[in-house]
Parts: sequence; structure tokens; C-alpha cells
Amino acid sequence: MNQQTALVIMAAGIGSRFGTGIKQLTKMNEAGEIIIDYSIYDAKEAGFDKVVFVIRHAIEEEFKEVIGNRISKVIPVEYVYQGLEDLPEGFTVPEGRTKPWGTGQAILACKGKVDVPFVIINADDYYGKKAFRLLYDFLCEPHKKSEKLRMAMAGFVLKNTVSENGTVTRGVCVGNEEGYLNGVIESRDIAIKDGVASTSTLESADIISPESIVSMNMWACDTDFLDCLEDRFVSFLSDKSLDPVKTEFLIPVLIDKLIKENKASVKILPTDEKWIGITYQEDTEMARAEFRRMREEGVYPERLWG
Repeated sequence: MNQQTALVIMAAGIGSRFGTGIKQLTKMNEAGEIIIDYSIYDAKEAGFDKVVFVIRHAIEEEFKEVIGNRISKVIPVEYVYQGLEDLPEGFTVPEGRTKPWGTGQAILACKGKVDVPFVIINADDYYGKKAFRLLYDFLCEPHKKSEKLRMAMAGFVLKNTVSENGTVTRGVCVGNEEGYLNGVIESRDIAIKDGVASTSTLESADIISPESIVSMNMWACDTDFLDCLEDRFVSFLSDKSLDPVKTEFLIPVLIDKLIKENKASVKILPTDEKWIGITYQEDTEMARAEFRRMREEGVYPERLWG
């Protein structure tokens, strides 16, 4: 019997980079399907059993109309909600804080709803079929219980994940000879020009290259990661050295800390898939063209859901 697994899609932040409207819900084909459709299609094909959407209450109606109601007809769907005020007992929203607390808080919202191993993805990124198969197989591998968190990440080649329309933020990965992650350097303003990669993040500026392995926030986790998030969110909120108005509780930053504390083991599963995403409005037409090419080559049917 196969291991039950879930796909958790972080969609609470969609639309925030574009002002009004939810541009990441832009149709990618004449059937009205969007990037999330392709991710769910690939996940379902790989063997995942259900989808959990992390959204904001403010976008719920439009989100269900554009994607959620359609997906619920082909695979079980649940919703969890990320909000600024969703804090542990004893904490309140600091004066001046207007945005939720980042990807770590988004996944923490799944506690109590997700009780099987799961994979985390962004709503506005296309990861490719291979990545889903690799992470699904990892979750289903027999393994002994360990004191360390057992995790995996899809490792993308940096040059396959940049936008022609502006810089990007990526988690630059440092691995060891056994294929495990030694650390993640959250790096901003990444660009590749004339075959040379650059970033404004000093910590990774000397090691980054077009061939660097980066995280696209595609992680495979067991349910004990949710318990860890709960504990670490309290520690994050209690840390007086952090800016309470702007600092975010980010998954790559947390995982980097867990590795350095020898509390997590993260397998890097490399993939040569080409990322497609909607970071900037101008990315939309390029994404449509790429999905059109894959349909013409038979990678996907004209209508994903028949």
C-alpha cells in the first residue's frame, strides 16, 4: 500500500506584488487553466492524494472561483488560512505590522489539517513533473525513525529559474558530497548577465554561479515539521533582536538553522526542470508560450482535466 501524501500550496501571498488583482491566477490556456493546475496535475500523476491550499480570507471567493472549485472535482481539497493576527497565545500584532509572518507561518496554518507526509510548493511557480516524482518517492521510502527531522528539497539549477524581466530571490544551497544540504543562503536581487550570476547578498556573492543549486521552496516533510514550526514560531516572535514590523518567519531560514543545529537532515534531489513563474507582470506571456510549447510537444494535453 502506498504512503498517503498531501500537496500543500502556499497561495496566501499571491497578488501582493501586483497591487490590485491576482495576476498569478491568469489563464495559461484557452481552457482557463492556470499555473497551479499544472502543478496539481503533475502531483496527482506522481501519486499525491490531496491538495491543501493556504490562502487569505480576502482572496477566498476569487480563488475558489478561478481554481479551487474546479480542482475539488478531481482531487480532495482543503483550505487553511494565514492571517496577520494568527499568533500563539500571549503574542499580539506589533504596531506598524501590516503583512503576515511569512512562509513558516503559512505552513504552520496546516497543523491539525495535515496528518500525512507532505510537499510544500509556491502557488505561482511551475516545478515540472520530475520534481514531483522525486519528492513523492522520497516521502514513500521506508525509513527508521530519527531524532532529526527527515526532509528533502528539489534542487533547481539557478540558470533555469531566473526571470528575463527583473531580479529574483532564491535560496542558494550549499551541499555536501553525500547529497545533503549543509545550508541555505537566502539571496536577493539575483540576475544572470553574459553568463555571470550576481546577487546583492554578500554571503553568497562569491559562490553563486549560473550552475548553483537553488531552492524554489519545494520541500518534502513529515508531520513532525509542523510541531517544529509551532515551537520555532514562538522563539521567532520572542527574539528581541529581530525587527517586529518587517522580519518574516521563512522556511529556508529556519531549515538552515535546523541543519546547523544538527536537528534536520535534508536530502537534495536535483532536477534539470525549467522553472516557470509569474514574478513580474511581463512574465505572463512568456509563461503562456512555454505551456503552449509543452502542450504541442505532448507533455500535457490541451485540457488537463478533460
